[in-house]
Amino acid sequence: MSTLRARCPDCRTLTAVAVGTEYQCHACGREFASGLVRIPTAWGKDGETMADAANMALPWPEAAVVDEPSLAAEIERVARELPARPFILGGSCCGHVGAVRELARKHGRVGVVWIDSHGDLNTPESSPTGNAWGMPLRMLIDAGDVAPEDVILVGARNLDPPEAEFIAASGIRRQLGELPDPVYVAVDCDVVEPGDLDVFMPEPDGIHLAELEALLAGITRPVGAGITGATASERNERALARLGHALGL
Repeated sequence: MSTLRARCPDCRTLTAVAVGTEYQCHACGREFASGLVRIPTAWGKDGETMADAANMALPWPEAAVVDEPSLAAEIERVARELPARPFILGGSCCGHVGAVRELARKHGRVGVVWIDSHGDLNTPESSPTGNAWGMPLRMLIDAGDVAPEDVILVGARNLDPPEAEFIAASGIRRQLGELPDPVYVAVDCDVVEPGDLDVFMPEPDGIHLAELEALLAGITRPVGAGITGATASERNERALARLGHALGL
């Protein structure tokens, strides 16, 4: 597979061809607004069910499957194989890092809407668990891939004290508002009220699935997006397809 040719979700052949930011299947004629990148990894303890979720069937052409032995290798390969308009399916939130990094390189600047019940703003020194999936947004900021003032963190309700301090000091916003164009949207399914989705790390007092769908529909055509933090289920396949379509993917 490559960023120019992807596996059509309908006819299952490598006949979905990139035309600009979209894909057209030369076998069945379907058209798609983005290419799917599967990242079946979770960099932390006991994250296997989250990693398995990257293999769910979603109605987008599969442009790449990234399953590397290290997070550094994963980030590099995601950046190298990223479609022009990517839809990342994880796995953990670390799957967003290579996508945002490459989009920032291509466009010069990128805004990020990070929708998550957690902040993902820990460092190896501040993390209470050492799990890398609690650090990806901080990785992007500390590496200079995205400026904190270009980040909006939505739905976070379980923050470690160092994360709360970093938010206050850095200028990360907590309400949807104006961002530079283009925008990348990162969705961790644990932002949703437990029971609405099957998630790896449920957190109480979340937003309902319909609310999330409406929120995503209000974000003007992002240049890329990703959904992580789920577990594999038929119910999630239906729900995640709704969320992807709400984003215009």
